[in-house]
Amino acid sequence: MTDATPGDRIALPCPACSPDLETVHEVLKPGGHVTVRCTDCDHVHKEQLPEEETLKRSVVVSQDGDSFTAEVDVPAEEELSVGEEFLLETEEAVVTARITSLETADGREDEAAAEDVETIWSRAVGNVSVNVTMHPKDGTHDETESFKLHVPGDYEFVVGETEEFGEEEFTVEGIHVRDDAHGYDHENMDHDGDMGIAKDINRLYVRDESTTAWSAW
Repeated sequence: MTDATPGDRIALPCPACSPDLETVHEVLKPGGHVTVRCTDCDHVHKEQLPEEETLKRSVVVSQDGDSFTAEVDVPAEEELSVGEEFLLETEEAVVTARITSLETADGREDEAAAEDVETIWSRAVGNVSVNVTMHPKDGTHDETESFKLHVPGDYEFVVGETEEFGEEEFTVEGIHVRDDAHGYDHENMDHDGDMGIAKDINRLYVRDESTTAWSAW
């Protein structure tokens, strides 16, 4: 709780409207005594938040075929699950990572209490490489070209929209999302308007718009 930031929402009693029961408060100003506003009555007051017990856990982060190991502080009461994202501070950079697996004494799990987790397996999602399979503009699929796009993790790709990256220009025809992606109705999307975020995408299927002659590749 001590690392609350402006905009965070926390549960606290409100001295004005609910001294005995917790209500949702918005953090206005962090510090030793945090300034908060009750979202029920808008009363602003200061509170000293309790220290949050944390556990150090090993984390393995993979990125573009490489990986590194570090340690991360996890709230002791936290329930971890595949697909959750967290910030990892290293000497080189601050990395946004997504949990891909949780290693416990009983093996790999999709969900586990922090106290039961020995190693957090993850992948970097701040900046990602997206696999792309492209076929010629004439519509034939007998030959394809595969390459990787390096884009911000939150970059949006939409089926039916044309993208341009350097010398590559293509129209998105299909999106295949990763197993750890959440919030999608289907693993494969191919209807105009279907949208996927780069960090969630396993592969893009696209039509080349830069040339009509396949031999020109």
